[in-house]
Amino acid sequence: MTSPQLPPNAYTDAPQQHPNLILGSLQLLFWLFFRPSAWRNHLKRIDPILDTDSSLIILLSQGRWRNLALWRLFIQGFFILPILPNLLLGLVVWALGEPIANIAFRVAFGVAVGVAVGVLLSVEAGVAFGVAVGVAVGVLLSVVGGVGVGVGVAVEGGVAFDVEVGVAFGVVVGVAFGVVGGVGVGVVGRVVLVLGVVLGLPVVFVAGVGGTINSWRPVLSFPFLILWNSLLYRLDKGRNGKSPCLLRFHSAFWDEWQRLYLPGLDKHLLFIIENNPVESEAALEYLTTSPQRWAAQAAQIELDARSLQGCTDVEAIRNAHRSLVIDELRSEVTPLLEIFSGISENVDAALNQASTYNQRLLLRDVADKLNLQLQNFARSSDKYTVRFYPIIKSWREIVTKYIDELAKITELRQEIDLPYITGNPITLEQEIFTGRDDIGLRIEQLLRDRRRPPLLLYGQRRMGKTSLLNNIGKLLPSNIIPMFVDLQGAPSSANDHAGFLYNLAREMEKSAKKQGLTLPSLPREILESDPFTYFYEWLDKVELVLEQNTVLLALDEFEVLDNAIAKGRFDEQDVLGMLRHLIQHRPRFKVLLAGSHTIEEYQRWASYLINVQVVHISYLKEAEARQLIERPVKDFTLRYEPNAVERVLQLTRCHPFLVQLLCAEIIVLKNEQDPSIRRLATLADVKAAIPQALKSGGFFFADIQNNQVDATGQAILRFIAAQGEGTIVSRQTLLQQFADADITFNLLLQRELIEEVDDGYSFQVELIRRWFI
Repeated sequence: MTSPQLPPNAYTDAPQQHPNLILGSLQLLFWLFFRPSAWRNHLKRIDPILDTDSSLIILLSQGRWRNLALWRLFIQGFFILPILPNLLLGLVVWALGEPIANIAFRVAFGVAVGVAVGVLLSVEAGVAFGVAVGVAVGVLLSVVGGVGVGVGVAVEGGVAFDVEVGVAFGVVVGVAFGVVGGVGVGVVGRVVLVLGVVLGLPVVFVAGVGGTINSWRPVLSFPFLILWNSLLYRLDKGRNGKSPCLLRFHSAFWDEWQRLYLPGLDKHLLFIIENNPVESEAALEYLTTSPQRWAAQAAQIELDARSLQGCTDVEAIRNAHRSLVIDELRSEVTPLLEIFSGISENVDAALNQASTYNQRLLLRDVADKLNLQLQNFARSSDKYTVRFYPIIKSWREIVTKYIDELAKITELRQEIDLPYITGNPITLEQEIFTGRDDIGLRIEQLLRDRRRPPLLLYGQRRMGKTSLLNNIGKLLPSNIIPMFVDLQGAPSSANDHAGFLYNLAREMEKSAKKQGLTLPSLPREILESDPFTYFYEWLDKVELVLEQNTVLLALDEFEVLDNAIAKGRFDEQDVLGMLRHLIQHRPRFKVLLAGSHTIEEYQRWASYLINVQVVHISYLKEAEARQLIERPVKDFTLRYEPNAVERVLQLTRCHPFLVQLLCAEIIVLKNEQDPSIRRLATLADVKAAIPQALKSGGFFFADIQNNQVDATGQAILRFIAAQGEGTIVSRQTLLQQFADADITFNLLLQRELIEEVDDGYSFQVELIRRWFI
């Protein structure tokens, strides 16, 4: 039969008082000395205005006498609590042979004085002080009240008094000193002050002891707590963590003054996490805000380590980053977790590649990073690094083995690797990026211009703008550091300027890190009060890190930011003014915008970014396109007949996306053929791949049809397409069919869909023409 399940909030909820008067009274005393938060919560439950410094007597006299809970607290605090210890003490003394008459006198005297003192002090210093001192003084006086011998009580001068005078004077001085001098040391400290003076101890000594009680009491109790907590751990292990767990009786959950690390708490917590997740969740919630938060952190670190250690294949590694929780409040282990999270994300990106070749390519890069990290881990003696070293070693072996398996499968099947990228921009790690040397040279020349003009990388969609920006570092000198920011992502999605600048800085940090440069961080909360001022200050720090280098801040898809400004999320003057200020006053920063529109189409930008220099990106050069077809990567196994290559060039006009699209479909087609003819592409293969290319590239062609031209433009394109491949349709013929279409002709020319030949127009790209048929 299983134990009843403990509610998940058993560790975090304020404890309720026991309904029994006597047990509840003892519970109050325990809370007062060990768990003051529970005491305060109990007072608030009784009456919202009742707190530690409130007086029960005054509250009851103010018309709250109908509150039975107040009367219950009054009876428990000022009668039951003073009586209980005195009765216990009386039993002890009786067992030692003391006459019953003497015992009765002592107990009565102690209880009476304790109640009187407690009630009196509760009026002046609050209920907590009154209850605590009342109990303590009552017990003390029950001991000394019936003794007839003289007891010297030294107070600030060592004057000796007999017991009656000493007690009376001690009470008066103790109360005064405890209330006035002990205000800053808490209830327990004040009680010690009172008792010290009552006992006749020197005031300075009493003040020192009382004022520091919360420092030395936990130290004195520490050995006993260790024994108690160890016993709980052993009992919980013997019960296999069944509910309710004994962890809730651990001193970390009731001794709020204990600041010393409680050894073994992290192990106990881990055991409960493994065997009783419901209770462990509540325990973690409590500990993360307690003085023993180290145990929650240590347990979480060990859980993360075990989770990462449990990744035994690439599928588990690719998903590891989804379960890792990296706290914004950085700790010693945060950099290690970021390393594993980054590797997991990279493995995930690699396995998302459509082709086996690209999977291997990206996984090799992951393996190189793992080797580098393994060397770094081996040089460190940090306890966390030592703990995570076997894990990163295991991950490297798993990734390396998987790469070998992919290579064997490819060779066994005699498949042709598919290196082409058609769904996403080409990243820095993918070697298929080809050509664009002329554009790189043009950008470099403009960056050296003393006028420091802003640049606009302009080209039609899928012409390779983002791929170029991802790889621009290969084309520029090493002292120019590209920082790529996709405005289509987080920056333009922010709700305010602070969010925009935070995301902008964060993307700059990530991009710089890929170039081997670590930028200072910019916490979001700093930006909330004055975002642009603190962003400029952050740029000052970045410039210090740059040394003699220059930053090329490449902002891709600037049209998305313009849309956010138009919707009112950002202020035009603030955001675009910031870019202009960056260009004009920070020579170490060069700004490059990228988009499929000219600045003239966005007048608000033209007024801020004066003298913009346009860098036009269009079709590949023929030699570059041939390389992309025949030698896209090293050791490419597919060969083309010469007329097949020529036909690909004719169909695509060296459009980088369309070349990759058509060649990718050719490889898919060849891999389905018999191995004897698989590795030679013919003209027939190119022709057979066209329909599938038009289908798989539908998103590209549909974007042209639906987003780049209007209804008249679509009609003109369909009319020209129907005339056949390479046909030139005269301007006169088109005007007869589409009157007043001059503006549309200019738009189609600007979009590079048609070209002007002699006195007519024809499609620039044959594959696009075929789509419009």
